[in-house]
Parts: sequence; structure tokens; C-alpha cells
Amino acid sequence: MNIRESEILKALSTVQDPDLKNDLVTLNMVKDVVIRGNDVSFTVVLTTPACPLQEGFRKDCTNAIHETYPDANITISFTSRTTTARMDKHKVLNGVKNIIAVVSGKGGVGKSTVATNLALAMASKGAKTGLMDADIYGPSGHIMMGVRGEKPLMKDVDGKPKIIPIMRYGIELMSIGFLVDERQAVVWRGPMVSSAIRQFVTEVAWGDLDYLVIDMPPGTGDIHLTIVQSVPVTGVVVVTTPQTVALADAKKGVSMFRQPGLRVPIVGIVENMSYFTPAELPDNKYYIFGKDGGKNLAEEFDIPFLGGIPLVQSIREGGDIGVPAMMSDDRISVKAFEELADNVIRGISTINAKINSTLAQQQQAAAL
Repeated sequence: MNIRESEILKALSTVQDPDLKNDLVTLNMVKDVVIRGNDVSFTVVLTTPACPLQEGFRKDCTNAIHETYPDANITISFTSRTTTARMDKHKVLNGVKNIIAVVSGKGGVGKSTVATNLALAMASKGAKTGLMDADIYGPSGHIMMGVRGEKPLMKDVDGKPKIIPIMRYGIELMSIGFLVDERQAVVWRGPMVSSAIRQFVTEVAWGDLDYLVIDMPPGTGDIHLTIVQSVPVTGVVVVTTPQTVALADAKKGVSMFRQPGLRVPIVGIVENMSYFTPAELPDNKYYIFGKDGGKNLAEEFDIPFLGGIPLVQSIREGGDIGVPAMMSDDRISVKAFEELADNVIRGISTINAKINSTLAQQQQAAAL
């Protein structure tokens, strides 16, 4: 059997990336094809180290090649090159490829819990991840991550003093909770809050990150405008609960980021406290706050529904003692946040692909 590289590539051109709506060969994701007798090896370059489609690609590529060469011995390696659509020349947060703002229309819907565990779930899949707790008036990231009372260090970076984020559970963390006495209320006017946010962006030594998750304050206001105007946010994740009053406020959050002056892509909606599952009855679901509110809201605005997070006692307990749900043994909670992370990662890759495709088309048109 004489295996030809052209036939291997032809076979792989039938394997589609379901998010990017094109085949792996056209997307330039197939590299280093090596053929020795019946042995075929190649590398698939993923759009993120946390890609949830890896095993699906392995199966589809193997089946596609076996259609032409049924006796081929196939070895597939995976590497990654996290996509980004930043067009700001990386003037701020220069080592960060994608910035995800987690928002909610009102307080009390579990936004910080979602942001914290989303960041941890991304890191668990191999992505370099950071968490910025930008909820100035009610910081909780340091509590949820079990670093209450710690103080970040300073170091010189390119001749300028920088704050070093605290490493915890494999992610970089920065919170105003490190810098202020939590017994004292943060009574700051808008300009002071905006200044603090800018310091988090420009005076913190964030490393090279695939994703920086920003836990935004609840509501819609100055802080949101400051962050969007200061930081090239890749996409927004909106957190709500199923009940009507929370959905009404979530709509305002969606509308805010769709205003002409902002136009930040919305990755989708996640419904927290989606249902209650008691530990002794893990297969039971009780819809205490209503059912499908988040999903219906996503359909109304024609944006993705990213999933539902159950109301589980261990999620609350873990946040209180500094051991987030993603670091616990509660498989129900871990699975929910892993699925959320998969959907957010796929959404970010899709947003980047659309922006880069549009930019390429504009460049081609300008060259004509």
C-alpha cells in the first residue's frame, strides 16, 4: 500500500470544525504530516489548549483516513495556538490573548461564584488563566480562593513597580480585597473606582495568559464603561438566575453591551441556581426559582445558552471556606462548570474567527 500525503490531506479536508464552520486543512490546523510505510503521523493545531473538541477531532480524523487507507496506523499529536482577535497592538495587558467579562444585571445571582469556577475550569483544561476581581464595592475573590489576609508583592518590570498577582489553584488572582481592610466599606466616588480599575489593568504584572476572567460588579454603570473603554474585552458572559426579577435585570446587562458605543460580543448566558439537587438524591432536580428562564432569555436575544449551574450546598460551602467547587469532590458541580468552560471556550474561538475573517476580507477588499 502506497500512502500519499495528498490523499491524507484530502481525507482530512472532510473533517469539520463545528465552531469555525470549515475543515481542518482549510483552517491550516494540520501540520507535519509524516508517512513511513503504513504509519501516518501528523499534528492538529487547536485554537486553545483547553479545546473541548480534541477527542472528537481524533476520532473523525482517524475515520476519515481509514476510509481511504483502512490498514493505516495513525498517530495524531495535538498542540495549540490560542487564537486572539485583539487589534489594539496589545498596549494594555500585553500578554493576555482573551479577556472575558463576567457580568450580572443585579447582585445575589452568584456571578462571583461563576467567574471563579469558570477560571478554574479553564485552567484545569490546560489554559493559562487569570482572575481579576473588579467588584470594587464587594470583592469576594480572595475569600472564595482561600487567600484571605494575604498581600501581593511588588517587583520592578521594565523599570516600573508592578503588583504581582497571587497564584492559587494554578491561576493568577488579583482582588481589591488584598489591598483594603475588609471590615471597612469602600466609600469611593466613580473617578476613584475607575482609577483603581485602571491600576489593576496597567500596574499589575499579569503574565502570558490565554484567558483573563474579569469578575465585574453587578448592575450597569461607570465601572463597566471604564473596563470596556480601557480593556479590549473579547466577550461577555451574562449570569442570571431563573426567576423573573433576575431575568429583567439580565436583559439590561445584555442591552448595555449591545449599545452602539460599546458593541462588545456576548459569549452567552449562564443560568446559576438553575435547579436544586440534594446530596442524598443526586439524580433529583427541583426547580425552586423557576425553569428555563435563562434559556428563554438567550433565545429572545438570539445568543447562546451556556448552561445551567445547579444549586448545590457544597458550592456555597466551598466558596465560604476558600475551596471553590472546581477544587472539590462534588462531581455534579465540577461537571457543570467544566461544561460551562467548554461552551465559553468554544464561544470565544468563534468570536475570534468571525473577527479575523472579517478583517481578512476587509484587507483583501482594500488591496483590490
